[in-house]
Amino acid sequence: MPPRKRCAVYTRKSTEDGLEQDFNSLDAQHEACSAYILSQAHEGWEQVTDRYDDGGWSGGRIDRPALAQLLADVEAGKVDVIVVYKVDRLTRSLADFAKIVEILDTNAASFVSVTQAFNTTTSMGRLTLNVLLSFAQFEREVTGERIRDKVSASKKKGMWMGGPVPLGYTLREGKLLIDEDEAATVRHIFTRYTELQSLPALVDDLHANGILTRVRHYRNGRVTGGIPFTKGPLAHLLKNPIFAGKVRHKGKIYEGEHEAVISAELCDEVQNIIARNGSERRSGRKSRNPSLLAGIISDPDGRPMTPVHTSKAARRYRYYVSRIAPGEDRTSAYRLPAGEVERLVIDGLIRHLRKPLQMESSASKLAAAMEVRTQLADRMKLMRISEKRAVLLEAGATIAVREDAIELTITEDASDAAAESCTISIPAKLVSRGSDLRLAIPPGEEGTTSAPDPVLLKLVAQAQAAQRMMLTGESQPGVAHYGPRHFSQLLRISWLAPEIIAAIVEGRHPPALTGRTLLRATNVPLDWQGQRELFGLA
Repeated sequence: MPPRKRCAVYTRKSTEDGLEQDFNSLDAQHEACSAYILSQAHEGWEQVTDRYDDGGWSGGRIDRPALAQLLADVEAGKVDVIVVYKVDRLTRSLADFAKIVEILDTNAASFVSVTQAFNTTTSMGRLTLNVLLSFAQFEREVTGERIRDKVSASKKKGMWMGGPVPLGYTLREGKLLIDEDEAATVRHIFTRYTELQSLPALVDDLHANGILTRVRHYRNGRVTGGIPFTKGPLAHLLKNPIFAGKVRHKGKIYEGEHEAVISAELCDEVQNIIARNGSERRSGRKSRNPSLLAGIISDPDGRPMTPVHTSKAARRYRYYVSRIAPGEDRTSAYRLPAGEVERLVIDGLIRHLRKPLQMESSASKLAAAMEVRTQLADRMKLMRISEKRAVLLEAGATIAVREDAIELTITEDASDAAAESCTISIPAKLVSRGSDLRLAIPPGEEGTTSAPDPVLLKLVAQAQAAQRMMLTGESQPGVAHYGPRHFSQLLRISWLAPEIIAAIVEGRHPPALTGRTLLRATNVPLDWQGQRELFGLA
């Protein structure tokens, strides 16, 4: 008695054409495979009741619903043999075929082609299959190239090559013809955009006037559309050159065979407004609270950083935070105070602009170039954030935060394609201050100061109050409630050298000098030079 083999029939068709018929291509494949299984009944073959049909799925991809379910059933031990009409029904890709064969071998299963006798359990069977699949893949790639070449040549001639029929047109014998009722809607949308010059305002205007998207009926009975316009579809409509009688293909515009719904002048005006709005949005001129470095700053791990803000007691705190990928550890994110980073970047750019130019040119040209750079450096401090951002974007700036520096990369002349970029390194060490990271400037960097540490400033103020309380005997608010241990720590701070206090107040202290290290320093020398050496300010 031969062992029992459970056989599953797999069928596939690349397109959905004809699938609505009572007896279609999938049914024909299934019937042929069922007959083959029945002929092998003496070998113990039995057909499973489940059907695995992929209608409208290409053989060039493996992520097909019925195939995925079939392979899952093979791994679950429910199927021993996969039966197909032809090998290319299973796959047309050699790489995908190798994956399928590996799954079959792992689970002691095989597959059979009704019209091509193969057995994947033998080396000769695999060799023959590989040869056939190589030709199947070659045929698929050549067919794809022919189709792409045909579409490209047709679009260069301005022909309509399928897809959803645009609003304002109807399709007749493969040609786009104007639908006057819908064309009036298209003209209204383009005209109103030139008047409102805002996509959100246009969405609200169309909604208020009851203008809805086109209702589309599909052969399977599905109905879409008839809803208010949203920004995405509306932006796509406004950017589509089809309405001006043109065809877009791979970034190029060609004259179309169809008649234009709107004039070329109106289309150009709309595109100019869109481009201008995009430029203003990128520079931050349209934002109430623009972020100077949005979209151009990355953290020490190379991840983009996003501007965020929190509010506390009517005060707004801005940060740049690492953008975390799905599933990534959120504790690995960096959060940097936005004001400190932005100030360091602008200060670094200003210092770079003031440096003498090293270029081969005449003295007059060199002087003129330096004059332009100096004037820009002088204006930078007075510019609004949106204007500073425009300068950075025009220079193609990118900012990379490192553990010990901020690297600002710019192109001196962005209009010159051959111009080389330069990187400005701004010394700044990442230091933990409470729950935040801050950028501390090493002492001695010319023209640079770090934002004063609020914890250190508070300690200095409390230390002075503790000193007054000890000398006068009068209770001082903010320190009178402290115990003897903390009070003595504050007194130590009050006798620090004036240069150390000034460095803390002005933000010139070393990165390692934090509130915690200052409080825990028990071996502070009495002489000021010793104190400066202890705290890194000698």
